[in-house]
Amino acid sequence: MATTLQPEAAAKVNQELSAILHRAAVASLDDVGWIRVTGSDRVRWLNGMVTNSIATLAPGHGCYNFVLNAQGRIVGDLTAFALEDSILLEASRHQIPTLLAHFDHFIIMDDVELADISDQRSGILIVGPDSLSTIQQLGGAPCSTPAPPAPSPSTIRLKQTDYRGAAVDLIEAYSPLILRFEIWSSSQTIDLILTELACVPKGSSTALEALRILEGTPRYNTDIRNTESAKDLPQETAQTHALHFAKGCYLGQEIVERIRSRGNVHRTFTGFQLTGSLPAAGTPLQSEGKPVGELTSVSAIDLLSGPIQLALGYIRREALQRNLPLEYPGGTATPATLPFNLESITSNPSSEQ
Repeated sequence: MATTLQPEAAAKVNQELSAILHRAAVASLDDVGWIRVTGSDRVRWLNGMVTNSIATLAPGHGCYNFVLNAQGRIVGDLTAFALEDSILLEASRHQIPTLLAHFDHFIIMDDVELADISDQRSGILIVGPDSLSTIQQLGGAPCSTPAPPAPSPSTIRLKQTDYRGAAVDLIEAYSPLILRFEIWSSSQTIDLILTELACVPKGSSTALEALRILEGTPRYNTDIRNTESAKDLPQETAQTHALHFAKGCYLGQEIVERIRSRGNVHRTFTGFQLTGSLPAAGTPLQSEGKPVGELTSVSAIDLLSGPIQLALGYIRREALQRNLPLEYPGGTATPATLPFNLESITSNPSSEQ
């Protein structure tokens, strides 16, 4: 079963999530790492290593990517940002050694150099409807940026600016549900910014995990698997903003293109609203006595309107198309479009046990 927070801890997380959803909160990005790619062949080489178009990125713009093996299976994910003299790759910190080893294997005669710069950068996340105005008030607005358009994959941008004379990278991050920004600089500069943001509520990893599930963002090694029992394909994850079908050849492209030309994959990543006991991640879904899917992330979330139980996972397409009832030991699951519609899920909260 999923772990249940003690009442005091649950109340604190609820307050943090409320700030994230309705105002703004600040959180550490200690679990994020960085790779710098340099060399005259960096654009051409990286364009052949990831699933999105690096060649068409203008300086200051970024895109989300999968990293595939020759069989088209996902072996990592990252966001790439084009700068004038380099490309920065942002990924979960635990992926950095694996990505470096994978990429290094494919540098043959290319003028490309890779460097792990994770320890050279400290970062914070400012997330919530008021995140933009919060940033614009920092240090007399040196980090101000134009009001962003509606959240979409194309809004991933990195602006090199300053805070009280210190260089910072301000990132307008992909925001499927709640607006967010990242600020990256030296640890000393980030400490100064945090001091100025002392009155802004803090967001814990637990609150951010609840937000991730609400937004329906899969996490590599949790929802996107590369194990003996599960090796996910790009189209199965439903993350179409990671794919570019007109960029030319890249590692694993043949499988991706074959899937696109032949039609949909047999299963897809989606959200679920749960009724009954809260299951553990990895719990299988059944319908008509047959296995049809699996829950990969599960969370009990207490919103202002009441508690809800949500999950992310995979379901066979025919089960969705036939609107089959879905069951797991101790409850039922109802598929939901991602990101979750807050008004819809809170108007019919899941039952608890």
